[in-house]
Amino acid sequence: MENFTFQNPTRILFGRGAELQAGAEAARHGSRVLLHYGAGSIKASGLYDRVCASLRDAKAPFVELGGVKPNPRLSLVREGIRLCREQKLDFILAVGGGSVIDSAKAIAVGVPYTGDVWDFYTGKAKVERSLPVGVVLTIPAAGSESSNGSVVTNDDGALKRDTGAECMRPVFAALNPELTFTLPPYQTACGAADIMAHVMERYFTPAKGVDFTDRLCEATLRTIIDTVPRALAEPRDYDARANILWASTIAHNDLLGTGRVGDWASHMIEHELSGLYDVAHGAGLAVVFPAWMRHVYRNDTGRFARFACQVWGVEPCFEDPERTALEGIRRTAAFFHQIGLPTTLKELGVPQARLAEMAHKAVWRGPLGNFRKLDERDVLEVYRLAG
Repeated sequence: MENFTFQNPTRILFGRGAELQAGAEAARHGSRVLLHYGAGSIKASGLYDRVCASLRDAKAPFVELGGVKPNPRLSLVREGIRLCREQKLDFILAVGGGSVIDSAKAIAVGVPYTGDVWDFYTGKAKVERSLPVGVVLTIPAAGSESSNGSVVTNDDGALKRDTGAECMRPVFAALNPELTFTLPPYQTACGAADIMAHVMERYFTPAKGVDFTDRLCEATLRTIIDTVPRALAEPRDYDARANILWASTIAHNDLLGTGRVGDWASHMIEHELSGLYDVAHGAGLAVVFPAWMRHVYRNDTGRFARFACQVWGVEPCFEDPERTALEGIRRTAAFFHQIGLPTTLKELGVPQARLAEMAHKAVWRGPLGNFRKLDERDVLEVYRLAG
């Protein structure tokens, strides 16, 4: 097990009506609020009215900035930074899913910075300060509600890049499972793939002696595998939705990565898909992750065999652990297909002619991953395996 320091300061407000506490929580950390959200769904559901009422009840004046799109755009982030500076806003309340939260975090670090916020995403500058951010979560997927990271897309060059710092973790997150009842099935499925990917990025590690967190990872994956089909069959199943929502947060609040070395190659490979083609991040991961697995499993066949047995219930073949490992990979892709996700690049509409370009862009910082280091040729092979 590796040395680690674990601290997650995000205050979690979980359960029915949790969003009604947003105003009081925001008022504890700021005096003027930027209310940041996406499209019109929060207005149609009544969530917008409830959040606004909670801010008014807490006597927290606010300014609105909607319009966040999936794979949040740098242009709107810059608009938010301008608005915060002009209106002297000192707190950002993100109401939505991972894209809204990531956009809010980008605005929060951009306001106190004298340069261009994109500097943080290209490695030209390091995040040192941030406005406080609060969250009312509507989509269990990205785990951004208590993570230290943000991913933003720059339309100029179709570049999707990430940055992170401990000061970027939200100060609170309100998680009401009822807010996820009306999610379309495809969005629920994409969220499930994102959650599983966050766990698997940590599970496939070169670190040894991590039995405790192995079991935590396996339990989280099995929870998603068991509960997502229930939620798809009965969207208003509160307990199924609650378990998915909490698993989403735990999957990416860094607890499951303690003492381990994460991989993260699959996320970087997927970013080129959603950066160029604006595909849903979870859908891209459902395509990339099984392909990555097929490319790297021989690096530690035993770990993949354990994954197959402990997560998917595969009967172990002691004479041929590779057979066991491959069955686990097959079941992973089959599960994604079962819940309605694409499992090939062809299904995403990604032409083979762009694969070399994406592979080149993916390694802009150097080789990817830690389970096995992937250079440009490896990344290209993963894309090819993804069909």
